[in-house]
Formats: sequence, C-alpha cells, structure tokens
Amino acid sequence: MPPQRLTRNEYTVGWICALPIEPAAAAEMLDEEHQDLPQDSTDTNSYSFGRIGEHNVVVACLPAGQTGTSSAATVASQMKSRFPSIRFGLMVGIGGGVPSAEADIRLGDVVISQPFAQHGGVVQYDFGKTGPEGRFTRTGSLNAPPAILLAALAKLRSNYIRRRVKLSEHLSPLDRLPEFAYQGVEYDTLYKPTYNHTGGPTCDSCTEMDSW
Repeated sequence: MPPQRLTRNEYTVGWICALPIEPAAAAEMLDEEHQDLPQDSTDTNSYSFGRIGEHNVVVACLPAGQTGTSSAATVASQMKSRFPSIRFGLMVGIGGGVPSAEADIRLGDVVISQPFAQHGGVVQYDFGKTGPEGRFTRTGSLNAPPAILLAALAKLRSNYIRRRVKLSEHLSPLDRLPEFAYQGVEYDTLYKPTYNHTGGPTCDSCTEMDSW
C-alpha cells in the first residue's frame, strides 16, 4: 500500500531539527510516513511528512552548515506560513550533558524544557550585556511554550510517577540502526569542562580521572 498524501492544511505539528542525523531519528519515530508534497517556490525548506498517534507531523532540518537562532527562525517562519494549521512547533535535537547536584543529565537522557522562575522555558543565551570583569548577564527573555504542551508535560510527569511511560518502547525502533544504538556504559564518559583533551577523533588517549 503506497504512503498517503495529505494536504498541507492537515498537518498540525511542526518538528524542527538542526543536524541531519536528527531528522533521520525523527523519521524513525513516525508511526506512518506520508508522501512528499510539491515544493513551493517561495519556501526553501525541505520537509518530511508522517503521523505520530493522531497527530500529522511535518519535519524540517536547518540548511547544512547553517545552524543558529537566525537560521532556526527562518525555517520556523517558512514552515508556519506553508502549513497554516500547525498548532505548535518543537525544536528537537541533540544536546550536551549538563551534570549537577540537582540533575545528573547524561548521554541518552531525554530533556524537556518548561518555565521556571524568570525563564519561559528556553534561555536566550545570545542577548545580554557584558559587565565588570567580563561577566555576561542575559537580558533577553522568551515566551513560555503553548499551554497545550505544558498540560501534556504535566500529564507525562504524572504518568512517569505512576510508571506508565513507555519511552523505551517508543525508542526501540532505533535499535536496528547502529548510529542510534546504545554503545555501552564504557563509552558514556562525560569530561569536566576544564579538561584539556589530547586531540584526535576519539578520546582513547584521554584520562577518565577528570570525568564525572
């Protein structure tokens, strides 16, 4: 049976990635893939289409070699213009580990932002002022995620407490691809930010004495 082809008005969720490996993972998460739609001459994005549960999803990646907030804003703007029924957009990708006493974030963890204190859920790291001794102070702020996502996050956390989250089950299709398979705890080494790496394509020559 050939994949479905929907209209652009039937897609309600936008998914934006920064690196080419990320839309590959996104495609593996789709319950069903859809046929491509004709390219619009005013839209420079390249899209993938599919369904997750009851949601029709459109996926786009930033142009190769053009990461950053400006490129992401352009992709999001063109996506929203092309697909007017999108209810919300998600920026999904790979992040570095941020271990702390409160949250020991490691390779393979799934991190979801939410509003906290004066932050709306995402920190605008590139807008601020430099004060005494070169200390950078952020002055920018961004809006909180849509209420529908925050409500879904609250339900997800509730289900997690009740041991009703099936994250491992949803991620299992990735196991067949070596690029996404878990390599083992021996490769899950997170070095301290002050560590001076020896160089080279791997950390085989680095010492784990300066790691967490």
